[in-house]
Amino acid sequence: MAESNHDSPSLLNRLQNLWRKAYERFLKIRGTPHEIAFGFAIGLFVGMSPTMGVQMPIAIFIAALLKCNKVSAAAGVWISNPFTAPVLYGMTYFIGAQLTGIQNSFHLSGDLDFHFLFEVLLNMPEILWALVIGGAITGVPIAIIGYYFSFSAVNRYQENIKPQIAKQKERFVIRKAQKKSRRTKRKKR
Repeated sequence: MAESNHDSPSLLNRLQNLWRKAYERFLKIRGTPHEIAFGFAIGLFVGMSPTMGVQMPIAIFIAALLKCNKVSAAAGVWISNPFTAPVLYGMTYFIGAQLTGIQNSFHLSGDLDFHFLFEVLLNMPEILWALVIGGAITGVPIAIIGYYFSFSAVNRYQENIKPQIAKQKERFVIRKAQKKSRRTKRKKR
């Protein structure tokens, strides 16, 4: 029993470290804050669509068309992943079904048998339509919020790092000039 309590913090710490590393890598993506944030917003929007499995190529293609950051677009689609998909797709289906009025034609049962699968296949166009409508409706505000949060974070990071980069460049130029000066002194001897 004590062993499971001991394992929980280590799993939590690992997840926190993984999240922190992903966040730090996101901040270091090359591009302007707008390009990065816009790409991320596209990824979030596509991530809310019922296209799991092909979301990343779709987001990268749209990002390329709109000339924004493709890496951040690919990162944004990970809003839907095997852990979050049941909740996200359940939510988008519910919202889409409520708005289109199709919730009356399809009822989920607790039994996973042939009859249930047959009913799902018969209702697939309606289910997909509800997922698309619900995904678009939830995707727009999530993309807008994601744009502003990522723009703010990347902009803050880039503004803070500029003085450090300037100092490094200055040191590099000084070292280069010193080496050149030493070489000329050696040649004169």
